Amino acid sequence: MEGMLCLRVRFTHRSHIGSPWEKGICSDWPERLGGRAGARSFAADRLEASLDQSRHSAPRRVLQLIGSSGRSSRVCPCCSGGGGRMMGMITLQGLTRDLSHYLESQVRVGLFGSGVGLSLVLGFGAAYACYYLSVIAKKPQLVAGGDAFCRFLREHCPAVTETYYPTLWCWEGRLQTLLRPFITVKPLVHYNNELIKTADGGQISLDWFNNDGNTLYPDASARPTILLLPGLTGTSRESYILHMIKYSEGLGYRCVVFNNRGVSGEDLLTPRTYCAANTEDLETVIQHVHNRYPEAPLMAAGVSMGGMLLLNHLGKTGRQTPLRGAAVFSAGWEVFESAVVLEKPINWILFNYYLTTCLQASIQRHRAILEKQFDIDNVMKAKSIREFDTRFTSVMFGYPSNDHYYRDASPCHRVKSIEIPTLCLNAVDDVFSPGHVIPVESAKQNPNVALVLTSYGGHIGFLEGLWPRQQTYMDRIFKQFVEAVFEHGDEIYSM
Repeated sequence: MEGMLCLRVRFTHRSHIGSPWEKGICSDWPERLGGRAGARSFAADRLEASLDQSRHSAPRRVLQLIGSSGRSSRVCPCCSGGGGRMMGMITLQGLTRDLSHYLESQVRVGLFGSGVGLSLVLGFGAAYACYYLSVIAKKPQLVAGGDAFCRFLREHCPAVTETYYPTLWCWEGRLQTLLRPFITVKPLVHYNNELIKTADGGQISLDWFNNDGNTLYPDASARPTILLLPGLTGTSRESYILHMIKYSEGLGYRCVVFNNRGVSGEDLLTPRTYCAANTEDLETVIQHVHNRYPEAPLMAAGVSMGGMLLLNHLGKTGRQTPLRGAAVFSAGWEVFESAVVLEKPINWILFNYYLTTCLQASIQRHRAILEKQFDIDNVMKAKSIREFDTRFTSVMFGYPSNDHYYRDASPCHRVKSIEIPTLCLNAVDDVFSPGHVIPVESAKQNPNVALVLTSYGGHIGFLEGLWPRQQTYMDRIFKQFVEAVFEHGDEIYSM
């Protein structure tokens, strides 16, 4: 029958040993059948002959499956008289399926059965593990101007002295920076929004998480409060902000997020946005929160540009602030150098251009009020953050040039003036804040400032664990430090 192949069911009669049947299929049957059927039978003959040469048992298993498949048996037309040899008939589809299983088993045997492939895999894994443990996983560098703050941190914030194990498959700084927003979960947080007025007639959006249901601090008037400052284009919906609120909730604390003007959906009432150097809006917010809960201890945590703004505020005010402490994460310390690194081709593609378009999108939303004083068309042509700041930010805040603005916005110049306990976490491989510009020497001269420097972590990355969807190293530092300040803060001032 055309479309079928004739394969043997092993014949054991001694008279056939060494005959053409021992090789599988009658040698002259292709000629007798002719056409496609003959070709298929001949192919089956060659297939079985090659399979019989294998020293593995898988080929014979294929034949056994074929012979016992339950399909109808036919008598080979050329042998119907001389021994009545029965042949199992199977379709090409069945043969292909059985052969594919056999080939798959051969691949597995070839890769691992010989031990060569397994040795390569194990060898590579061992080499990578040695490299990771000796080069990647390290304890952070703790820098402070005195032993008192260091002792306080070692006792109440042990994460600053523990080895940081970046995610095994994602330790490079740019990868950590890119993946953090996508890989970490976003806790569900319900806010109460408040719009407050500013002295110049503008408005600021505050998102409150009051944590009224907690049992640790049921008295709202005395509940510890944390003011959170997001990054350059960030809002209260950023994953790192939501994680901070999640851990604060478990500690019984209240959180309030300071959204910069115009970024969280509210209208601009005046032709003014925000920058890292001007701290007037932040001072307005701090005073507003303190006036609302004067008995509640208050501290602040800033991320990226929010951290720069917070550091500049602390450097200007000294002890003249209601804040009891501050935590800063991934701050850009020297804006000139940050701009240079971000303008390198790969960093411009991955970060710079995207952030520039985000800034321009915010300007476009408020174009009606801003174009009265600024050349918005020129602003929209900017291709980098530096160009945007040159055409818009520095002009808005009255600086003679963008260089003057960048000098004023760089918090490295104000570290020596900070007079409240301030913990700063940075990764040396952060492209937004290169390791060589972190003010280590200035921090050594100020007993109120501690720098925690990791070798890896990127910008607001600090992913750890095999699948880092929940907690990051930055989250652990935040949780331990805010708890230390609120629960043991008196120890710092008594040292």
